[in-house]
Amino acid sequence: MDFSQTDLPWVMPSPNMPALETAFVYPGQCLLEGTNISEGRGTTRPFELSGAPWINGPEAAKRLNDEALPGVFFRPVRFQPTFHKFAGSVCGGVQIHVTDRETFQPVRSGLAVLAEYYRQSAGHFDWRRTPYEFVADRLAIDLLFGSDRERLALERGLSWRDISHGWESDESNFRERRRDYLLY
Repeated sequence: MDFSQTDLPWVMPSPNMPALETAFVYPGQCLLEGTNISEGRGTTRPFELSGAPWINGPEAAKRLNDEALPGVFFRPVRFQPTFHKFAGSVCGGVQIHVTDRETFQPVRSGLAVLAEYYRQSAGHFDWRRTPYEFVADRLAIDLLFGSDRERLALERGLSWRDISHGWESDESNFRERRRDYLLY
């Protein structure tokens, strides 16, 4: 069951989660917090919008849609954050539209967005190097992913598919471990 099935009103748990749609994309789009790419803070659609002044939104949207990720469509956008990263600057990028909540894979989709922006950002892209969530002894992206494995793979030029393929055994092990705890 997702929140929309509860018939309860959406109450923002954060100023940067204004809509239920934001909650669905956040688990993957929060990865952009570990970079110098805007995750859409300072817009009316944080985490649904993302990009940077140097990103070619139409190219990014086409390449991401060509990946045929399940349950999602990427629309090219231009946006201008009022605060946070690139405040006052026009950014190119994409808006994520979840078309099927059952099949949508937010972290794989977020990794695909990150990989596309990384690919497009020669000379501009950087990992966040300031403390994140009060942690200063590692890069924010490594904290968000849980290790440096994904960052190092992106830096080596691996595709998002190759990177996420490495998650399959961990996901299988997790599903097995959680089985005894599922109530419904």
